[in-house]
Amino acid sequence: MSNAETVREYYDLVDAEEYDDLVALFAPDVTYERPGQSPIEGREELRRFYEEERPLSKGSHEVHTVVSDGDTVAVRGSFSGRQGDRQVAFGFADFHELENGQIVRRYTFTDRDEV
Repeated sequence: MSNAETVREYYDLVDAEEYDDLVALFAPDVTYERPGQSPIEGREELRRFYEEERPLSKGSHEVHTVVSDGDTVAVRGSFSGRQGDRQVAFGFADFHELENGQIVRRYTFTDRDEV
């Protein structure tokens, strides 16, 4: 699977809430960074985030653009779903760094305070 295909699979797995397969896309020492929030470090923290802490739910990602340059894949898209008891929709830009086919670092940028 190419780096771009791995990243596209990530969004499908998030939306399907298939966390075992999702976490397997990431390196054991992954770092996930979101502005204004503490980084998520390692697969176990990542799994806990998706299963217990993620403020978004019942939604879907629409990927608009994927740009792959070596080991970095940039994605521009939109998300619509629930955040707490509210329906939300917003754009995002994500950057994924991969090594040996696994995501080792992920950065997320949105126009929301907490994602």
